[in-house]
Amino acid sequence: MARTSHEARSPRRIVVKAVNWLGDLVMSLPALRAVREGFPSAYLGVMVRRELAGFFDGIRWVDEVIAYETVRGLRAWPRHRQIVRELRRREFELALLLPNSFESALWMALARIPQRIGYATDGRGLLLTGRLRPAPDALNGHQSRYWLGLVRDGLGVAEAETAGSARLTANGADVSRMRSWLEGRRTRRGRPLVALAPAAAYGPAKEWPAERFTELIDTLARRAEAECVLIGTAAERDRCAAIAGAAAARPIVAAGEISLRELIALLSLCDGFVGNDSGAMHVAAALGIATVAVFGSTNPRRTGPRGPRVSVIQHPPPCSPCLQRHCRFGHYDCLKAVTVSEVAEELARLRALDPTAHERR
Repeated sequence: MARTSHEARSPRRIVVKAVNWLGDLVMSLPALRAVREGFPSAYLGVMVRRELAGFFDGIRWVDEVIAYETVRGLRAWPRHRQIVRELRRREFELALLLPNSFESALWMALARIPQRIGYATDGRGLLLTGRLRPAPDALNGHQSRYWLGLVRDGLGVAEAETAGSARLTANGADVSRMRSWLEGRRTRRGRPLVALAPAAAYGPAKEWPAERFTELIDTLARRAEAECVLIGTAAERDRCAAIAGAAAARPIVAAGEISLRELIALLSLCDGFVGNDSGAMHVAAALGIATVAVFGSTNPRRTGPRGPRVSVIQHPPPCSPCLQRHCRFGHYDCLKAVTVSEVAEELARLRALDPTAHERR
């Protein structure tokens, strides 16, 4: 088990300020697990934006989730004071700041938490008691190393050693609810169920063409009698509905209908996933389902999915990875180069289309 090298000063109450995007939450999960294993007897709280709080519903080794609302404008200062009061009331002894924001460090300082550890960025160095700079492996490796490096260098805690210890799990009650939700909508019960996430909040340079998703739906139906469910936010529902409407196989559209905690439960019931570089991609991989990720402008070595059954497809032209939201040449060739047939083949290789490989939901 990973242990701190400063046993005599081990804190009894720890709060971790979580990151602010779904994909980052998944990639920071190994660091959070390392904190848990390094301080097994400590009370561990996680502070996270309210809309992301459901992410932790199935994670039993976190003692408390402190959800807060992001407020701007005239209402911001009263909300900040409320957040500080809540933190102070809990009497945390150590705060670990995963995001680089000045605001998160200010909250912990005003809450009088004695130890405040984070990267000294965004002009917040004076608010921290443990001021760190990212090590080379934190900057050059996978994004998960950025937060693992903070835990290692700031707390003296090694990476968790337990196999699968950072695996994401769904809440049992949510799984039961989403199983019933699917039963009322599925037309091919007993056949493979594949989730598709065709949108990406980052922009079109991450989005595999909509017509490819439509073609994939019909290809999977012909090849394995598989059924697809399209997932996404309310803002992404129109894209999902258009893709579904163009498909002959009539997929389920869940985009905009389910919460984050229900999304995690729904994905746990799927046999496979296909999507862009997005938060849903990271969730699917961390749940352990067969995950095929289509990459365009971004770098899978930095932000690729991690899990036991993952395949990344990318055919980068000389300009990739450009990390841009829009293709500066207007052609999006990095995305168009990925074919429906190779995506379907990867799903098959990962046994997502084998009706005998998993218990049908």
